[in-house]
Amino acid sequence: MILGTHSSAGKSVIAAGFCRLFARMGYRVAPFKAQNMSNNAGVTPEGGEMGRAQIVQAEAAGVAPHTDMNPILLKPEGNRRSQVVLNGRPIGHIDAANWMEMKSRLWQHARAAYDRLAARFDIIVLEGAGSPAEINLKAGDIVNLRMARYAGAPCLLVGDIDRGGVFAALAGTLLLLEPEERACIRGFLINKFRGDPALLGDGLRLLQARAFGVPTLGVIPFIPDLRIAEEDAVALEQAAQAAPQRAGAVIDIAIIRLPRIANFDEFDALQREPAARVRYVDRPEHLGQPSAIILPGAKSTLADLVWLREVGLERAILRAHHQGAAVVGICGGYQMLGREIHDPQGVESAPGAVAPGLGLLPAFTRFQPVKHTSQAVLRLPDGEQARGYEIHMGETTLLPGATPLGEIVQRNGQPARAPDGAVSADGRVWGTYLHGIFENAGFRRRWLATLGAPGAQSSTLAHDAAHDAAHAATQRLAEYDRLADVLADSVDIDAVRQIMGL
Repeated sequence: MILGTHSSAGKSVIAAGFCRLFARMGYRVAPFKAQNMSNNAGVTPEGGEMGRAQIVQAEAAGVAPHTDMNPILLKPEGNRRSQVVLNGRPIGHIDAANWMEMKSRLWQHARAAYDRLAARFDIIVLEGAGSPAEINLKAGDIVNLRMARYAGAPCLLVGDIDRGGVFAALAGTLLLLEPEERACIRGFLINKFRGDPALLGDGLRLLQARAFGVPTLGVIPFIPDLRIAEEDAVALEQAAQAAPQRAGAVIDIAIIRLPRIANFDEFDALQREPAARVRYVDRPEHLGQPSAIILPGAKSTLADLVWLREVGLERAILRAHHQGAAVVGICGGYQMLGREIHDPQGVESAPGAVAPGLGLLPAFTRFQPVKHTSQAVLRLPDGEQARGYEIHMGETTLLPGATPLGEIVQRNGQPARAPDGAVSADGRVWGTYLHGIFENAGFRRRWLATLGAPGAQSSTLAHDAAHDAAHAATQRLAEYDRLADVLADSVDIDAVRQIMGL
């Protein structure tokens, strides 16, 4: 099990690296995280919803993602309430009132999912959540040391030296654990080190002496420009301000950083385009006059729409659009672009609530309690296809003046036929329920060409969707190999294998 001294210490990425490393050794490997709290989710081939981090780790291990790898997904809707996705399907909500009672029931499902995986694979790389030393939360823990002890998994504790105070974080974590919990921690990993490890001097020896004899098994260097999806929106904290101008960039894309932003990693492909400068914006004074504005997915569309108005971003978006900016909405952002959002059954608000949208698309959305989750293929009017996935709880109806963006022709590997999305009459505003649409190279570059990127008339933009997907997968595998190579060089893998009993 990979544990961390705090959130965003690097657990998810390091777990992906170990999945890749062990798979290259010939083992059958699967990732596992009993409970994930994140709005960054994806869809399995069977249509189940699970955390993106475990989907990434499964791909690194060379296996298809399955909801057994992340049986419990909590999707925050506010400070005190989260939607509960169990074995790929929503089952209700968890809040302060029912937290402990529901956690007790969920623990049974977590163990069952782990047992099913353990019967099928040689190695399970488990991932913890936050810190195992949150003494106020340990009584309800089903993802950290309680899970490690159930699985009999030795643990590696990751500390992020880039943040500073790594020795205190590692030793302090052990100090707050009970002796039987402390015995699970078999080694430290110091992550994101910049420079020569010799600069640590006697630090590692002194740490071991003062941290109950636990050795440091690796000092992992900072890996620049590692293109592996982050687990949650903590990674966007520093990206909310204006990004530095990129040499050669001619397109300025502003993504609205909603409070409950979901599936933000789907814009990574845009950030890698040389012609595009991509920045996250959460204040109207930072919006400026971009080439395009993207409203991303949101776990709570209505609440984030209220926020958009309260901070003044709605007015700023409409003003920028009036001055020439294109506007795109993905999933919840697509819903916001319509004229109204109806919530007759109280899915997100009081039953019967109606909220005005931004009015940039002649459409309205009606929330429904049934959640749509699927891997999907969208056929566009020119015949091009785009692959992605759907996760939404609303149905959008088009009004006169809007046309569908395209037609869904496949869901979860089965033929389908259903319109998706909408495009305004002038083509400057469009939206879709298809997450991942920008990961399709042909579609992405054609859209950038409409904004003024070079190559607008190039026939080389006509990529087949399957070719795009294969090329993107090859690039991701290269990044997993790069990460695995770093771990092999910086971690005592023989010691890790020994404590695992390999």
